[in-house]
Amino acid sequence: MNVDTGHGATTGSSLENARLNSFHVKLAAFSSGGPFLDGYILSIIGIALVQIEPKFGMSTLWTGLIGASALVGVFIGGAVFGAVTDRIGRKLMYTIDLIAIIVCSVLQFFVTNEVELFVLRLLIGIAVGADYPIATSLVAEFAPKAWRARLVGGLNAMWFVGATVAAFVGYALLQLDDGWKWMLLSSAVPAVLIVIARTSIPESPRWLMSKGRGDEALAILRSTVDENATLDDLPDEERPSTLSAVIRTGYLRRVVFISVFWTATVVTLFAIYSFGPQILALFSLDSGDQANLGYGLINVFFLVGNIVALLLVDRMGRRPILIGGFVLSAAGLLYLAIKPDSALWMIALAFAFYAIFNGGPSILEWIYPNELFPTEIRATAVGLCTGISRIGAAIGTFATPWSLAELGLSTTMYIATAIALAGALVSWFMAPETKNQSLHEASSLPA
Repeated sequence: MNVDTGHGATTGSSLENARLNSFHVKLAAFSSGGPFLDGYILSIIGIALVQIEPKFGMSTLWTGLIGASALVGVFIGGAVFGAVTDRIGRKLMYTIDLIAIIVCSVLQFFVTNEVELFVLRLLIGIAVGADYPIATSLVAEFAPKAWRARLVGGLNAMWFVGATVAAFVGYALLQLDDGWKWMLLSSAVPAVLIVIARTSIPESPRWLMSKGRGDEALAILRSTVDENATLDDLPDEERPSTLSAVIRTGYLRRVVFISVFWTATVVTLFAIYSFGPQILALFSLDSGDQANLGYGLINVFFLVGNIVALLLVDRMGRRPILIGGFVLSAAGLLYLAIKPDSALWMIALAFAFYAIFNGGPSILEWIYPNELFPTEIRATAVGLCTGISRIGAAIGTFATPWSLAELGLSTTMYIATAIALAGALVSWFMAPETKNQSLHEASSLPA
């Protein structure tokens, strides 16, 4: 490999200590399209089901299956395509997955029964699951150390932007007799814009270096981060190149930690997003319109929580944000369990409390897995942890309508509280602190 590596540079200096530039902002913005679509797609179905259920005469079983279908797809997509991304690169998969979302979103407009809808949402979920490890790995591998948590965590915040937009778009389209068709089709619009924008993003230089393609890695590094960069800015990560090898060499604890805390975060979150209007309607609200509008406002509180957590994560550190977020969000859920018949303003306050403090665990869903695994298997590990978390989320989403019908609202909220507290307990014993560490340092096992 004939490359002029240069001399005198501190290892990782250009890449880890670079100033935030326009490329970093563009990369984060375009990468956030996947999370935006995920939030949009999952949130819009909660409102669309209000019309779809009577339209198709759906049973509780089918309501749960369709609510959980995209989550099952995310499990498949993350588990399979994370490994593919580590083998063939980030850039190629970066656009293919969104094309699949566009095609399936358009086809949803023409479904005539619950089976067709289930299959299409499963396929959309697979494409979304594939995007998680691709987009987050790219951002983590380009981001300066001082901005990594905010840029990667910010991707998760865009999930809530997508969910918030979907809630209000869905509320508007619900006024139409066939509004559900337009709701499901609407996700194709942002997907088209995002896939066009992503064509300008290059391959990850860290991934290229891990494959021995130093010339290409250096050219991209100099064109995007620092024109004076050298290969010394890309640490040689001589680590196991397969996930099974990584697990054997000591990373299993990290896989378990991330999978458990991620699952505890998303089980309650996705249940509320998939069945938000139905859940809120049980809290003695006066009308279906009031429940749908309240659903949109809860999305805003989730977004606010993410923004606050992003502002604090580099000051307070990862552990306090994660553990404190779980405990305080559980407090909001506990109140809803104890006092489901409270005044409307108290119900709104409790939901807001849960949603805002859920922001800490939410942004760390992508910060931790991208920091704690080496380049060679980063996308594989992120995909695996995404998939495992979505198994729990899919089960929770599938079980939510049954739990509400058979166990009641209060018991369902007690279960949600217990899940959040379990996340806090696991995080207390297993969460590492990676604040102020380079990506190389964070992904290394302690001596």
